[in-house]
Amino acid sequence: MSNFIQNSQKLIEALKSEPAFRLKQCRRAMYSEFIDSWEQAKNLPNNLREKLSKDVPLSINGKPFESKNKATIKALLTLEDGEKIETVLMRHKDGRNTVCVSSQAGCGMKCDFCATGQLGLRRNLFVDEIIDQALFFARYLKGEKQRVSNVVFMGMGEPMLNFENVMEVVKILNDDEGFNIGARRISISTCGIAPGIKKLERVPLQLNLAISLHAANDQLRDRLMPVNKSCDINKLMNALKNYIQNTNRKVMIEYVLLGGVNDSVNAAKELADLLKSRLKTLFMVNLIKYNETGRYRSPDHKSILNFKRVLENKGVEVSLRYRFGHDIKGACGQLTAQDAKRD
Repeated sequence: MSNFIQNSQKLIEALKSEPAFRLKQCRRAMYSEFIDSWEQAKNLPNNLREKLSKDVPLSINGKPFESKNKATIKALLTLEDGEKIETVLMRHKDGRNTVCVSSQAGCGMKCDFCATGQLGLRRNLFVDEIIDQALFFARYLKGEKQRVSNVVFMGMGEPMLNFENVMEVVKILNDDEGFNIGARRISISTCGIAPGIKKLERVPLQLNLAISLHAANDQLRDRLMPVNKSCDINKLMNALKNYIQNTNRKVMIEYVLLGGVNDSVNAAKELADLLKSRLKTLFMVNLIKYNETGRYRSPDHKSILNFKRVLENKGVEVSLRYRFGHDIKGACGQLTAQDAKRD
């Protein structure tokens, strides 16, 4: 039984002698008003607030780290069993506030360039452990009269391997009596789990799908991403083509640029040719400058611009992601690894 179900049952148990509308009030207070103490729920009787404070505490054990330019805040959350996970708030110049959430403690995909992959998989996160990451920053932003506008499942772990819990979190995020975040502002990222992509086709919400590709040939992708050995580029492209045809939704191709590894002009041409020939339409490429974790280096600015220019010249829609959180170890898994070393 998940902690979320246990916590929900605790809430239901605490309210069993109360009118039925109390549950709706409590959930609204938690997921829409973003209270961090039941004392703030003034529409509840004093004795009930005291009971809930004891039986259903709202505290989140998190430690924030703010970047120098204050555009990024990364938090290290400690769970009830002592596991540590990371979540990041990215504050965009256009006013958007995007929270990047983790779906697993650690990750079993073992991507060679990823700090989380070096930690290994510990376990799936429960629904409340995922939603608490968004709650942590929703409470923070509330103090500045702002809200979380976007959520991306691009933190620690592989969301498609914790699919049911991730979808339960999506429901809370999307609920107009919860976070009230539009489905088109929620993104699910996968390193290439074809069965998960197929499952997402059947979800009636207009969610965004992001694919961590990072190489356009099997030889390099096998080295960077071991998942490619079970779901190679051909299988992945077939899954994406079917997804696009069945949903008519655009796919984001995530491509982390690694200096001297996958950032050449030839690599850009290979990427463009692959996507144009296999997907044809309804895709875009999101280029990401690598946040160094020790194994690889970031590409120089000229290489990035040349790579982007090649894609554009071949008619590929492309964006360059702003580099968030470099000074606070913004790459996924870096804080957890650092904290583990201290322990």
